[in-house]
Amino acid sequence: MGQQEGCLSQHFKHYGSLSESERRRLDGLEGPALAMAKGQVFWREGDAAREFATLSRGWAYSFRDLEDGTRHILEVFMPGDVIGLREFPFKQRLSSVAMLEDGEIRLTPHRRLIEIFRDSSRLTSLCFAVASYQQALLSERLVHLSRRSARQRVAYLLFELYSRTKRNDDSTGECFRVPLSQQQLADALGLSPVHVSRTLTAFRQEGVLRRLRGWVHLLDAAALEAEGSIVGHLHDEIERVE
Repeated sequence: MGQQEGCLSQHFKHYGSLSESERRRLDGLEGPALAMAKGQVFWREGDAAREFATLSRGWAYSFRDLEDGTRHILEVFMPGDVIGLREFPFKQRLSSVAMLEDGEIRLTPHRRLIEIFRDSSRLTSLCFAVASYQQALLSERLVHLSRRSARQRVAYLLFELYSRTKRNDDSTGECFRVPLSQQQLADALGLSPVHVSRTLTAFRQEGVLRRLRGWVHLLDAAALEAEGSIVGHLHDEIERVE
């Protein structure tokens, strides 16, 4: 029986095929699984940035706490995602990261990443592809936060999470998990919880989707995609590094 594939290998395979030696190299980067509880913050803005993490189980999010006591959620992470890779050139964390539910993370010191950069141009290219895709998602979300209506913001975020879930598991059907509370959705969208609730109710009444107990049942994916002004190529199959 073959050795179980690590989180980094599984994630990097979305961006290009891996040889057996490359897979072993990536698997060797991951530290032991660290159990994390729902709500636990595993690093804070301003902490020393010495490693990145892979999320082996559970969902998490990055955030900034603002001067007025509110919180803005920057990114939502699902199992298999790489967290903190873009902070590689910085001495301090740019944002805090907390768990949305119980889960596990695996840490990789930055010095191990430097070894990859020195020894493998192909794995370096894959690291760059991962960071570039994450940056593209952030840029698109910024456009929606600054220039789109509440309906478009909600539609975009839900469609993004749906497409990412489907990318990780191509057997995903019309139902997919979104383990964020209404307050957390509001914090990610720059809206009030009441506004989020009204928008979700409108989508339900229009036959676009239903949301219940952390699950979204997508009734009309095309309508949600159109409402969210989705940039198609961002959620299509990524051009692979070969």
